[in-house]
Amino acid sequence: MDNILAAAKAIALARRNHAPLAALEVPPADEAEGYQVQRALHDLLLPHVGPLVGYKIGCTSQVMQEYIGIPHPCGGGVFQKGVHHSGVKLAASKYVRVGVECEIAARLKRDLAAGEAPFTAEWVGEAVESYHPAIEIVDDRYVKWETMGAPTLIADDFFAAGCVLGPSVPRSSVPDLKSVKGRAIVNGEEVSHGTGADVLGHPHNALAWLANHLAAEGKGLHAGQLVLTGSLVKTLWLKAGDKVRMELDGLGVVEAEFT
Repeated sequence: MDNILAAAKAIALARRNHAPLAALEVPPADEAEGYQVQRALHDLLLPHVGPLVGYKIGCTSQVMQEYIGIPHPCGGGVFQKGVHHSGVKLAASKYVRVGVECEIAARLKRDLAAGEAPFTAEWVGEAVESYHPAIEIVDDRYVKWETMGAPTLIADDFFAAGCVLGPSVPRSSVPDLKSVKGRAIVNGEEVSHGTGADVLGHPHNALAWLANHLAAEGKGLHAGQLVLTGSLVKTLWLKAGDKVRMELDGLGVVEAEFT
């Protein structure tokens, strides 16, 4: 347990100081231990970032799995102070190397308790109240992320640094999420696009993965929580002055500027 806490403290210190994280002295041995470090990290971060308000799911699309080199989804936390509304201006200097991803975010209307597992895509879909077009903000806060390994990336919330949300759309009003096309536009130019089907075949498959993953740890999802289901596009790394706009057919538009 000492190694778990030591790793969490090292990560928390780097995040608070916006300092690139070098390889940990004693990195988590495997992904299960990585999630143990993540939970300890959340306890350390809460006074600075506010309560946990949801989760992000990484590596849900083939393009992201190939980019990161991890062939399955990974989860991380979303905290109150990291959630912003469309149109926000954020200082690029608050991140080590800021990036964005185009996402479909889901807001839950009811709990998904651990005891209800195993969950299916249909089951979790019924638990969704609404969706948001979303920009996930990610931060490459590592000396060299390619050498960190999946357990350490998981321990550090898998690049999570917050999100920007467009207006919510009730579940009854959304199109088939599988066919939703998302376009990523930087400084007025479309640079990438994808569809909901790129996210494990359907964003609800990603949501079911998260619910089952948490249930295996004895935890559940709760009404009102937000889930970023995974990027439709490869991560876009930004520089100060960049303006970002994500357009998701049938869900709307979300914008942010990094000053």
